[in-house]
Amino acid sequence: MIAFIDDHRAVYGVEPICRVLPIAPSTYRDHVAQQADPGKASARARRDAVLRGRIRQVFEANFAIYGVRKVWRQLGREGIAAARCTVARLMRQMGLRGVVRGKEARTTVPDRQFQALRPNLLWVAEFTYVATWQDFV
Repeated sequence: MIAFIDDHRAVYGVEPICRVLPIAPSTYRDHVAQQADPGKASARARRDAVLRGRIRQVFEANFAIYGVRKVWRQLGREGIAAARCTVARLMRQMGLRGVVRGKEARTTVPDRQFQALRPNLLWVAEFTYVATWQDFV
């Protein structure tokens, strides 16, 4: 929405666009001010910016295979205190994923249509998948 307002504010103005879109003009102005001066960003945004850089360094230093848990532990070893959920959130935002060993098990076919034309025509059962050292059972 911010990009749309930037593109069209010269023609329509900020307030009329904000009346149509679900955004307050003050929100737009705060965003523009933060872009111009990063010091006006919230404490969380500033901390996230620092953590993003460190997370990327740890991830790339380890051949882009570390997942959330290993990145979080490495940050802790380096003296950077961050919550594991914060590291997970930032890695998800940056599109970083660790390597998963083995193959992913497909346990569900989500596009199935279970609509019975009459009673007692369609029966449904539930399966429980258990991971073993060899495969899923």
